Amino acid sequence: MAPRPLRSLRHLPRRWRAALAALITALAVAAGGFSWAASAAPWRVGTDPTFPPFEFRNAQSGRISGFDIALMEAIGQQAGHPIEWVPMPFDGLIPALQARSVDAAISAMTITAQRARAIEFSRPYFQAGQAIVVRDGGPQIQTLDQLKGRRIAVQIGTTGAIQASEIPGARVSSFDSTPLALQELANGNADAVVSDVPAILYAIDQAKLTGLRISGEHLTTEYYGIALPLRSPILPAVNQSLNALIADGTYAKLYREWFAADPPVLPELAPAQEQPSGVFAGLDLQLLAVNLLKGASVTLMLTALSFSFGLLGGTALAVLLQTPWRWLHWGSRIYIDFFRGTPMLVQLFLIYFGLPALLQSMAVPFTINRLVAAVTALSLNVAAYLAETLRSGIESIDRGQWEAADALGLSPLERMRFVIAPQALRRVLPPLANEFITLIKDTSLAAVIGFDELFRQGQLMVATTYRAFEIYIAVALVYLLMTTTASLLFKRLEARWQLG
Repeated sequence: MAPRPLRSLRHLPRRWRAALAALITALAVAAGGFSWAASAAPWRVGTDPTFPPFEFRNAQSGRISGFDIALMEAIGQQAGHPIEWVPMPFDGLIPALQARSVDAAISAMTITAQRARAIEFSRPYFQAGQAIVVRDGGPQIQTLDQLKGRRIAVQIGTTGAIQASEIPGARVSSFDSTPLALQELANGNADAVVSDVPAILYAIDQAKLTGLRISGEHLTTEYYGIALPLRSPILPAVNQSLNALIADGTYAKLYREWFAADPPVLPELAPAQEQPSGVFAGLDLQLLAVNLLKGASVTLMLTALSFSFGLLGGTALAVLLQTPWRWLHWGSRIYIDFFRGTPMLVQLFLIYFGLPALLQSMAVPFTINRLVAAVTALSLNVAAYLAETLRSGIESIDRGQWEAADALGLSPLERMRFVIAPQALRRVLPPLANEFITLIKDTSLAAVIGFDELFRQGQLMVATTYRAFEIYIAVALVYLLMTTTASLLFKRLEARWQLG
């Protein structure tokens, strides 16, 4: 006989009903807790994936990898929060934390007293130190004091960059990553690189940079920490999870996996965290004005030189496009299409980093000056754009003008110089002005090869003061002043030529 269905619990004893209700409540609470944990909000974590072995893009998978990445993923798993990675330049991490556009940042960031006034740090998770790299056969440099008056390449915003800037007489060039700084040294444009020991060893090994050696190692003792905004609500969870990973051996396992060594004993607090926080220093307006003026002068110099050479090259190309010789015409067209069809940033890298590395790999001792490289790349690019502008101006001249010049017995060169070019130049003056103004802004790309132009000066000040908004708005205003002045000058020139 089939059992009767249970239609009501009223026939059960009261204590059974109470126990069953308690069980159902407990299951509901557990299910709710599991649902909350499963849907916990992700932590947005910033990182600069150009600092191997701590963070870098895996060449095969394209994903961000490294010791820092694996550690933060483990911390997130321990805390019950998935990690959402936000790649950005190293010098942009602290401003991003101050703006709270990310919840945390992990990027081999040294805990310093100055940084600890602008942001929060977790307990230390790595012990590191600075090292000096020189070329084989170069000077015997063992200490930072021996770098006085020398050319030093660094990654912008790092403690190595800060220490290099304090060396008397040193000429410091800042790059966006340590591998670029090492390439600058390998190309013979620097005497030394100052950076963290693990990053240097990994970069030299992976990039197969020959002829470099570590001359001075572990010059300092530093500690990395996970950076968070001031008064971050997730700081306790990050520290608790990191402590748990250290206690259960997960941290030691990750350390051995990436560095093939046992981790050192880490303190609960870095020395910089034990110091009183004090008041964060205000922005030195006089120093800001001096640095921006210095950067603006470099920007104007680059613009004037590049536009002048670009105008000469563009004029030559525009004339060659009018010739009846097909091979000259197609050669000019290939040049124009190449430089207009590839990013100027790539052209800068090819000329400054790629060309010397290629020639030196062929046993040809070749280096290129930073100014020469920047002006060459900018001029070649500008020439391609101006060539099309000037070509359109030349072809807009009525054919009767050409025939009249021929009737007067002028040679092709005289016809272009005295008849066609003056009329074409008046017509193309507005687009020439636009190209000049665009070039003022494009010179900021020279910062990637260590040029301290206006934008780089702003970056350097942000890297030490962490006052991103005030400094970048000042940089923008200086650019606006330069472009507005250039626009007014070209308008006056255009009006004067129209009257003439």
